[in-house]
Amino acid sequence: MALLEAKPASSATSVFEMGNLSTNCFQVETSDTSSPPKPLLIVTPTIEGTFPVLLFLHGFCLRNSFYTQLLQHISSHGFVVVALQLYLLIPSTGTEEVDSAAAVTNWLPLGLQSVLPQNVQANLLKLALSGHSRGGKAAFALALGYAKTSLNFSVLLGIDPVAGLGKCCQTNPKILTYVPQSFNLSIPVTVIGTGLGDEQRNCLFPPCAPDGVNHKEFFNECKPPCCHFVAKDYGHMDMLDDDPKGCIGAISGCICKNGKAPRDPMRRSVGGIVVAFLRAYVEGENGDLKAIVDEPDIAPAKLDPVEFIEA
Repeated sequence: MALLEAKPASSATSVFEMGNLSTNCFQVETSDTSSPPKPLLIVTPTIEGTFPVLLFLHGFCLRNSFYTQLLQHISSHGFVVVALQLYLLIPSTGTEEVDSAAAVTNWLPLGLQSVLPQNVQANLLKLALSGHSRGGKAAFALALGYAKTSLNFSVLLGIDPVAGLGKCCQTNPKILTYVPQSFNLSIPVTVIGTGLGDEQRNCLFPPCAPDGVNHKEFFNECKPPCCHFVAKDYGHMDMLDDDPKGCIGAISGCICKNGKAPRDPMRRSVGGIVVAFLRAYVEGENGDLKAIVDEPDIAPAKLDPVEFIEA
């Protein structure tokens, strides 16, 4: 789909604000054979309708609830968001995370509709896949076929994806090849990176998104059509909620270099880019994405660089 042949959007900047739809957030636990294989946080519009679905994978040692504000932003523009909780106390391996994401994907046709409000219908023919940090890497691995799924993904979005501690220390499955446009993907991809992710917060912790395994290399290995947006002045955790709950939430704010408070401009920028990309390649309305590519300054956070490679 050529971005230059865009359909006009009503307001290019509207994607950076909450949408017109109120949202409903609820948890779905694993309780019996009909339940999802992993606990879920689901965010839906409250109005009646049929909506595309976004499957979202959290970052390393994080909770799906830490992304509530971001996911509400996305859902308020007309999407059902399904956010997995891949593990609770003990992190699973990278391969297990991909397998868990595949298991939930395969559950969607059988079980998702049964847990949604009666007035909300999920359109699984328009299924997007996304993840943050190691969850972003897991999303790429799932889209690349490292685990089998019964559904096809329409688009892929990596939010500051990270593949390991460094170029020589990739986590399994090792998906980065360091060959340009080597990912065997036939769907549109957007990679959102952070300018501060490859910087250390202090001498106690390594960078959360080191060079060689971060957003730059993921984008380098994507085939067109693909987009790359970097929030120059923000860090690896700055798209999370303002106040993630519990000890893990407190720790999440201490291990990565962060941008200046508040997080709201970063969160709205990420949410807006996700919505614009989904509208372009899931719903066929390219105006918002074209506007952001042409005029990055309309985003609340400074985007530099911004790259788009057409098919």
